[in-house]
Amino acid sequence: MRTSVRALRLLALLLTGACQQPDSLSKDARDLVTIENPAVARAATGDSAMVVSASPYATRAGLAVLRDGGNAVDAAVVVAMTLAVTYPAAGNIGGGGFMVARIGGTNVALDFRETAPARSSRDMYLGADGQVSDRSLTGALAAGVPGSVAGLYEAHRKYGLKPWAELIQPAIALAERGFTIDSAFTDDDEDGARRLANDSASAALFLRNGRFLPVGATWRAPELAAVLERIAARGRDGFYTGKTADLIVAAMKRSGGIISAADLRDFQPIWREPITFDYRGHHVVSMPPVSSGGLTLALILGILEGRDLSMLGWRTPQAIHVLAEAERRAFARRNALLGDPAFVRIPVESFLSKDTAAMLRAEIGQSSSGSPDVPASKEPRHTTHFSIVDAMGNAVAITTTLNESYGAAFTVPGGQFLLNDEMDDFTAKVGAVNAMGLVQGATNEIAPGKRMLSSMTPTLVLDSENAPILITGAAGGAYIITAVAHQIVSLLDLHRTLAEAMAAPQFHHQDVPDSLIVENTAWGNDAAILMSPLGHAVKRSPWGFLANVQSIHRENGRWTGVTEPRGRGLAQGY
Repeated sequence: MRTSVRALRLLALLLTGACQQPDSLSKDARDLVTIENPAVARAATGDSAMVVSASPYATRAGLAVLRDGGNAVDAAVVVAMTLAVTYPAAGNIGGGGFMVARIGGTNVALDFRETAPARSSRDMYLGADGQVSDRSLTGALAAGVPGSVAGLYEAHRKYGLKPWAELIQPAIALAERGFTIDSAFTDDDEDGARRLANDSASAALFLRNGRFLPVGATWRAPELAAVLERIAARGRDGFYTGKTADLIVAAMKRSGGIISAADLRDFQPIWREPITFDYRGHHVVSMPPVSSGGLTLALILGILEGRDLSMLGWRTPQAIHVLAEAERRAFARRNALLGDPAFVRIPVESFLSKDTAAMLRAEIGQSSSGSPDVPASKEPRHTTHFSIVDAMGNAVAITTTLNESYGAAFTVPGGQFLLNDEMDDFTAKVGAVNAMGLVQGATNEIAPGKRMLSSMTPTLVLDSENAPILITGAAGGAYIITAVAHQIVSLLDLHRTLAEAMAAPQFHHQDVPDSLIVENTAWGNDAAILMSPLGHAVKRSPWGFLANVQSIHRENGRWTGVTEPRGRGLAQGY
C-alpha cells in the first residue's frame, strides 16, 4: 500500500504521543484526519418542511404531498411506496422496518419488522454438516412474513390526514406508465445481477442479457402496479388477503418457501414505547427492540458522555479510538443480550444505566487489542432510510429493508415485487457469522412468529423544549448504529454542520470481528497506518463507503436536509 507523505507525518506525531493534544497538530496532520473524502455533501434548505431519501423520485413525491397540505406521515406513505418502485434494491412492499416519529408533540415508535413463518424452526438453515447453508439468503425459504404494507397502513390509520388511496397513486403511476431509470435505481454491483439471474421472474424484471438495465432506459412493472392498486383500494387487506396473498402463497409452494396464508393474514405491526435518553442537554428518541438500534446507540453515547470529545479533535486518531472502543463494548452487549421482547427478557435499564456506561468507559485505555483477519461486511445498500419534517413540526424517521440488496433475489410471479431474506438476521447457529458480519447469541434464535433482531436505527434528537432538531437514520446493516452515533457526536459535541458531518470519513467497530472497519477511500487507506499505533487492525469495506445516511437538521432557524453524499438520493424542502 502506498503511504502518503501526510500519513507518515501523522504517524510520527502518533509515536511521540502528540495525537493526544490535537490542537498541537500541524496543518498537514489536521487536514489528513479531517475531511479528505472528495464527496461534497448535497444540502437543501427550507423554512417549513423537508424530505430526504435515497431516491429522487421518492423525495419529489413526498414533498409534493407536504406542499398539498399532507402531514409527515402522509408524505412517509408516499415516499415508502415510491421507493418500492424506484429503488428496488431496498425499497419494498415485501420487507419490513421501523418508524420513530414525533406527531402532535408525542413521541411514537412503530415496529413492522418481518416475522418468522409458523413453520420455522431453530435449525432450519443448517446443512447435513451442521453448518449454516445459503438458504437463509437466497430463494423463497429465506423470506420472513413481510411487514411494510401493514406498518404504513397502521401509521396512516392513526396519524394520516389525506385519503390512503390518494397516497398510493404516485407509485402506481410510476409502475404502470413507466419511468426513466436513474442511477439510484441501478445502485448495485455484479453480485446482485448474479443472484437475480438465478430467479426467472427477477431476471425478467431487472436484467437484460444478465446485466442490469442501463440508466436512461424506461422501466415498467404493470403487475406491481396492479398490486399497488389493490393496496390502494383495500388497505392492508389488499396485500395480506385476496389475490396478492394468493400469489405469495402460490410462489412459496412452487419454490420451497413456508409463508402461509395464515402467516400473512395474522401479521400485525406493534406500537412500542420509544427508547428515550438524554445526551448533552438534548433528548434522543430511538427505536426499541426488536431493533437493537436505540439501546446500542444509548450505550455508545452513554459511554462517550463522560468524555470531553471536543478535546480529542475532529476525526483525529485518538477521537476515532475512543469512539471505536465505545462501539466495541456496546456491540458486545447488543450481540449477546438483545432479541424479540416477546420471546426474551431485554435488560433495557442496563443499556440506559449511567453506572454501566461509566464501568465500560473505565475499561477504555490508550490502546486497543489486535485483530484476527476477518473480512468486513459489504452491505451498505440493502436497506433504505428516509427523514421527513412537515410545516406543523411533525417529524418522521423510517427505515425499511429487504436485508441483502434485492432481498432474497426472489420476485413473486404475477406481482413483480421482491421478497426479503430477513431470516438471515436470526441466529441460524450460535457462533456463526451472518451476512452482516455479526456473531449473535441464542436470544436471537429462530422461532415461529418471532421477529429477528435488527440494527435499523431511525432516530430523532429534540432540543431542551422537545422540538425536533435532528431526524436521521441510515442503511448499512450493523454500520447503521454507529453512523447515527457519529451524526449526533459531530453535531452536539463538535458543533459541525450537517453537511460536514455527512461528508466526514466513515468508520465502525462491532466487537466481532475485532477490527476497525473503514470506508474504502484514500482516507481509509491511510487509516490502517494511523490507527495501528493505537492497537487497531483496520479493514477496508468492500464497498466504497459504509452507511447510506439521510438526515435533516435544524440550523440557524431553518431546516437543512442532506442526502448521503456518496449515494444518489435527494434532499428537497420549502
